[in-house]
Amino acid sequence: MPIASMTGFARSEGSTEGANWAWELRSVNGRGLELRFRLPGGLDALEPRLREAAGLKLKRGNVTANLTVKREEQARLAVDIVALDQALSLAMSLAARIPGAEPPRAEALLALPGILRNTAGPENDEAQKSNAAALAEAVTAGFAQALDQLVTARLGEGARLATILQGQVNEIATLCTRAGTEAADQPQAQRARMLESVQALLGSVPALPEERIAQEVALLASRSDVREELDRLAAHLHAAAALLAEGTNIGRRFDFLVQEFNREANTLCSKSASVALTATGLGLKASIEQLREQVQNIE
Repeated sequence: MPIASMTGFARSEGSTEGANWAWELRSVNGRGLELRFRLPGGLDALEPRLREAAGLKLKRGNVTANLTVKREEQARLAVDIVALDQALSLAMSLAARIPGAEPPRAEALLALPGILRNTAGPENDEAQKSNAAALAEAVTAGFAQALDQLVTARLGEGARLATILQGQVNEIATLCTRAGTEAADQPQAQRARMLESVQALLGSVPALPEERIAQEVALLASRSDVREELDRLAAHLHAAAALLAEGTNIGRRFDFLVQEFNREANTLCSKSASVALTATGLGLKASIEQLREQVQNIE
């Protein structure tokens, strides 16, 4: 399954009778799924339905959904054609009886009582309700379209992340192999340290019992053994490969796994008895940190 990023952007727009609308969806990293809706007045009731739709397709990320609506100004006055025809007929008849009279002017006719009427009546209220319902349906469909675009954008970013993550996991595997080779010389280096420590113990006053010396040598030997850390790192590499293959909703688990990587790398560095193994351990820690930064982007 493909890996999805938590970063993305999408936009959809359209129009209905009397209004133009546009959605903009922005997504960034987040610990969980946090949705913020900015809706114009009159469309707030859509939010629960939109949240449900987003929750079905997104699992993590801070998502801001902004809807802008520009409503066209509706004419509130209309001409009463019947009244206008009657007024015009009377005005023309009167002008014909008066020598030199000018034909009636349009603005004069419109100023007559009853020619213009207010359209804000019951029939207009029904039209407004119908337009509002159509707008709600259109922006809901537009949100679904923008949501699909956002998912596609996050998957595209996730594909690029997957390539980077695979490269970083491969680098960690290479460093682990090198650490295993360098750790082969660890007993010899640590033996020299042990001899110095034993000589210091033998020279102490009062002299320590042989049992105590044996305990100290065994403790130093156990502290220098990094095989357990290398085995755990190998197991973590297998787990990382499995997560990359699984892909979907792996962000939290991968983040926890990176913490385990880092813990083993720290222990390996603390047990190192050679400059080469210490340098490899530090390189391992740097690669793990780079992996952690990228894992923070995964859904």
